[in-house]
Amino acid sequence: MRVGLCLPQLGEHVGPGVVQEFATASESLGFASLWVQEHLFYPLRPRSGYAGIPGTPLPDAYRSTLAPTEVLAAVAAWTSRVRIGTSVLVAGYHRPVELAQRLATLDLLSEGRLDVGIGAGWSVDEHLLLGVDPAARTARMGELVQALLACWGDDPVAFRGRFFEIPESIVRPKPYQQPHPPLLAGTGSVAGRRLATKYFDGWNPVAMRASAVRRRLQEMNTSRAPGRRPLTAHLRLFAQPPLPRTGDPVVGLEGLANEIASASEAGLDEVIVDCNFWEKIDSPRAWRDLPEQLAARLGPLLPSPAES
Repeated sequence: MRVGLCLPQLGEHVGPGVVQEFATASESLGFASLWVQEHLFYPLRPRSGYAGIPGTPLPDAYRSTLAPTEVLAAVAAWTSRVRIGTSVLVAGYHRPVELAQRLATLDLLSEGRLDVGIGAGWSVDEHLLLGVDPAARTARMGELVQALLACWGDDPVAFRGRFFEIPESIVRPKPYQQPHPPLLAGTGSVAGRRLATKYFDGWNPVAMRASAVRRRLQEMNTSRAPGRRPLTAHLRLFAQPPLPRTGDPVVGLEGLANEIASASEAGLDEVIVDCNFWEKIDSPRAWRDLPEQLAARLGPLLPSPAES
């Protein structure tokens, strides 16, 4: 099982030096992948609660969020082996030709190290800001992925759907990875899991028990079209939940090590560790020290630098 890390991305204390040092240290220590998420702004009077839960305040960390593809472009230049990925891009914030170009460029510049996680999102405010109907976000996500696949296929490209229309065109560059970078579905709803089963290569659930991920994944793979490879599982875990419920413990390094071991025993393909919301990671120094601290806890779950 691979172990990846979410990059420093949230909060005013995150700058270029922090991201670069974190990325290069993570690669040298044997972590398999580095990930970003996507948010646009911090509404002071939000129409929806955090994660779509009514009345739940937004985490303060979202007051400043570095843009995802720009961060990955820099990390691709600073590293040479580690995979880079999105966990996740929000489908409603993008249109297919624009996104196909940006992602194919990232895949080319990284020489085929990109994984693309896409989700339906939850922020009503961010969808309305971009003129997208929040009620249609899951259906729009499914069509966006279909259009992306068309853009990355043979030219000429043409697509017509409910949300998008692409006239007969040359759409380039094509991705380095063929036929395309791995597509991961970052959605847990029933409708979202159906889309994952039909169009995606992997599933990117958040903060679930490894046993539940394995059970859901088996159900989804049973419904895959004949001849398609099984979906892979990429579970994102938090060192501290963004907004823990009353009585929820802060997981911390020891708890993370236990959850990662459980994911390995369950046969998951990858675990992605997110420390952006952890109260202890509140300075550039804390981010710089984190990869080595995690590596020391995980021990045999990480390959040696020579093997990675």
